[in-house]
Amino acid sequence: MINLSILISNSEVSGPGGLFDINATLPLVLIQFVLLVIVLNIILYTPLLTVIEERKEYILTNLGKASEILAEANKLTKQYEQELATVRKEAQLEITNSQKIHKEILDVELKISQKYIDSLLDTIQKDLQNKKYIALNSLDEIVQSLCADIETRLS
Repeated sequence: MINLSILISNSEVSGPGGLFDINATLPLVLIQFVLLVIVLNIILYTPLLTVIEERKEYILTNLGKASEILAEANKLTKQYEQELATVRKEAQLEITNSQKIHKEILDVELKISQKYIDSLLDTIQKDLQNKKYIALNSLDEIVQSLCADIETRLS
């Protein structure tokens, strides 16, 4: 403890040359500081600022290119969507027209088939009526011959 108090008492400066003693060293330190700032500005800050400025320009040009590409992509997207919409409409019209044509063809074929079936039914019906008439006539002749046969046997 005694050594510490001796050290503190010896460190005290009496007279000029205290904590803020302004003499020839202050301008020398000031000159050194200014030279250090100039040297750092030349060696470190200027190249660093140019690199930062180049990077900033690079980023801005890339952002400009990206925004141009994005605008072109949006334009192409709109164009393709419009083309897709027109193609869809045309396809829908084509499908509708095709359905109408097939329906008309089906109706025509159905009418032809119906006429053919009607004529076939008429032919079959006439043929059956002729066969019925022939069968009835032959049956009538058979009945008359049986009646005559029965009369002769009964008499």
